[in-house]
Amino acid sequence: MSIEIASTEALVTLPVAAPATQSTTSSPLIDRLVSAHGATWLTADNVADWAAGGGDRVILLAGDPVRFPEALDVAVVLPELRQHFAQRFAVGVAVREHEDAIAKRYGSIRWPALVFVRDGQYVTVLSGMLDWDVYVERVTEALAMPASRAPTIGIPVRNGSASDSSCH
Repeated sequence: MSIEIASTEALVTLPVAAPATQSTTSSPLIDRLVSAHGATWLTADNVADWAAGGGDRVILLAGDPVRFPEALDVAVVLPELRQHFAQRFAVGVAVREHEDAIAKRYGSIRWPALVFVRDGQYVTVLSGMLDWDVYVERVTEALAMPASRAPTIGIPVRNGSASDSSCH
């Protein structure tokens, strides 16, 4: 703080801290996945590169915690699951403004959801809050599943050849 006196007026200058960075979610529990547990914030622009980073990865699509309060439970359980599976998967958290685009990319239609990807490819999705034993069973299955096509709208494009049997 400094005080300048010029004629009859005093000018007081106070130190002002920079504004705190705005949270990309509306919940400290979800923010904590990034700040305390090493998760990565994901947007529609960086999710493909992050997912292709290698190995098993899980994307949390939390949704609005007011509308979907179980998202907060999932945010608390997710680091415990990661620890239970010896850090076998990396965790990404979809930024609220990008959740719809990321959900659409992976065909997720329920909130909250854990989208499993491996080496950039869709594996499966676990929706809602589950009991611990059910989570352990389903995550075990997810980590053993092969990658597959995400359940999105569209027809897979295939390279046809003369040897393909077809009615046309």
